[in-house]
Amino acid sequence: MEKNRKQSQAGAYWYRQCPFGASRESGGIRFTAEVPRGAEASLILYPKDGSKPAQEISFPQQGVVGNVRSMLIPKLAWRNYNYNYCIDGEVCPDPYARVISGREHFGVFIQNDSGSDVQSGLYFNQFDWKDDQKPEIPWEDVVMYHLHVRNYTMQKKSSVRRKGTFAGLQEKIPYLKKLGINQVKLMPITEFEEFIRPAVGYHPTATKVPFTDLVKLNCWGYQDSFCFAPKAGYASGKDAVKECKQMIREFHRAGIEVLLDFYFSEEIPLTTIIDCLTFWMIEYHVDGFHVFGREEVIRVLTDAPQFADTKLICSGYSDMDLRRFKEGEGYQNKAEMNDGFLIDIRQILKGDEGMVEKLAWRTRRKPEQYGLINYLTNHDGFTMRDLVSYDGKHNEENGEQNQDGSEYNFSWNCGEEGETRKKKVRALRMRQEKNAWLLLLLSQGTPMLTAGDEIGNSQKGNNNPYCLDTEISWVDWSIQPWKRELLEFVKKAIAFRREHGVLHQKKEPRCMDYQAYGCPDLSYHGERAWYGNFSYQSRKLGALYCGKYADDDEYIYVLYNFHAQPQEMALPFLKGDLKWYLLADTSREESFPETEELFADSREKTCMIAERSIVILKGRGEKDESDRTL
Repeated sequence: MEKNRKQSQAGAYWYRQCPFGASRESGGIRFTAEVPRGAEASLILYPKDGSKPAQEISFPQQGVVGNVRSMLIPKLAWRNYNYNYCIDGEVCPDPYARVISGREHFGVFIQNDSGSDVQSGLYFNQFDWKDDQKPEIPWEDVVMYHLHVRNYTMQKKSSVRRKGTFAGLQEKIPYLKKLGINQVKLMPITEFEEFIRPAVGYHPTATKVPFTDLVKLNCWGYQDSFCFAPKAGYASGKDAVKECKQMIREFHRAGIEVLLDFYFSEEIPLTTIIDCLTFWMIEYHVDGFHVFGREEVIRVLTDAPQFADTKLICSGYSDMDLRRFKEGEGYQNKAEMNDGFLIDIRQILKGDEGMVEKLAWRTRRKPEQYGLINYLTNHDGFTMRDLVSYDGKHNEENGEQNQDGSEYNFSWNCGEEGETRKKKVRALRMRQEKNAWLLLLLSQGTPMLTAGDEIGNSQKGNNNPYCLDTEISWVDWSIQPWKRELLEFVKKAIAFRREHGVLHQKKEPRCMDYQAYGCPDLSYHGERAWYGNFSYQSRKLGALYCGKYADDDEYIYVLYNFHAQPQEMALPFLKGDLKWYLLADTSREESFPETEELFADSREKTCMIAERSIVILKGRGEKDESDRTL
């Protein structure tokens, strides 16, 4: 705790040197802005109860440093005022504003008399973080959950009182904790512009939206924003800053990290980006960032000392980056979003040929220099349910004639497009969803879950609902019996991963017996033991994990069969009276049996695995036996 306190103090001292925005001093409030050389600039003060200016004060010409101007307004009653800048006759909000006024209601457009639809707010209230500590969970132990603050709790059956808000998300912490989540990654939560020009021919269908068909909603927020201000439309009350900080504090108290998505265009200066992320790290105790738009920023941040214990995610690292990242060099804070995992594993799931070698590689891959984020779904694409229910996208509600969104979904509808009452199709979809979850959770690296997938959330085949603030994009919390079955399965699968260290190792398995345990850390099997079938026609693979490499005497054997028919697969010989016990089978309704079932003894050399299913076995002897070597 003392170490964290000193680091926080050092970070806070570094942050206070940031010159821009409004800062509180003993003599008053200092305003500092970037102003082009030779331009006229002034500060406009507005009373909080009105939009007409109360006073306009010109920036002094003296004390200018480059393009930076600053002035102190003594004894300003800051709680009573908002402000903007006027630069060469153009009224503009402060890009460094900690609060933005005018966007308190999501999806409602208000034009102020000030010449700008928003005003910059002043905020200097102190927040009691109490004994808040960063969880600092190693990447290999993380189970990430990706969500949109508003969409996650807006649906009427979400069991949340303050829907679509930071406080509403806080109400879901017990649910996430019970699910087994220890990290959330939030889509943009800063003050972004909600209205954008649509494609030609768009006509809005949401009757509650009080604006013309010249604009439509941007619900996701992946665009330039007032990146120092939390979104007021995500607050249940009037204080978005306090509510956001309370949410983060309660996540930390539950042992859950908070990561934020940020979007920065090429127009945003690098200095502003660094100031912004440093601000959220210090002021909001955020655990990490995933930067979109200008991903090279993450590579710059890896050299910034203040981010040494902050998680940083990008889409990929170059060979030059890898040469810079040394094994064992401090806290491993860097990670890569693994889009290749999504593409390959989706093809494996639907039974494509020539994919078994990629199955082996994707499930064992774990670079030593950085974390690896594996995912099968994301905010931009099919949900897990839609992945097994639709062959193609259905984005008609977006108003773009189904021309938006990815054409390449690598999905399979299991025999019928969309919703169906056919029992065989529904049963196959459930099995495929369970297979997808095990493919994700039995892979090395960090699994990323997309919000609602664990309860079969569907977007009706829409793979790009960025502009829909409707039931299509909101997580559907109606828990029908089949959804409850899926939810219980996901809980048990997450717990199974957590309980078995060989499934989330710090380093990638070598497929060698480098510790002389009598068995490789990971080995592959097919129809014959110790010989994996990697032929083009093969759609099956057995992966045997030696538990001794994770301080466990038991062996975990995962059998994948993505053929359309049952397949015979080898059972590696276990010396002594070690036996195989069934832990999971996705072909069964109760996929994780309540108690371990005897599957086979050491005399049996093969077993039959049902079509399109995954089976997990445990190899062990009697509980009181000490010799469990192969």
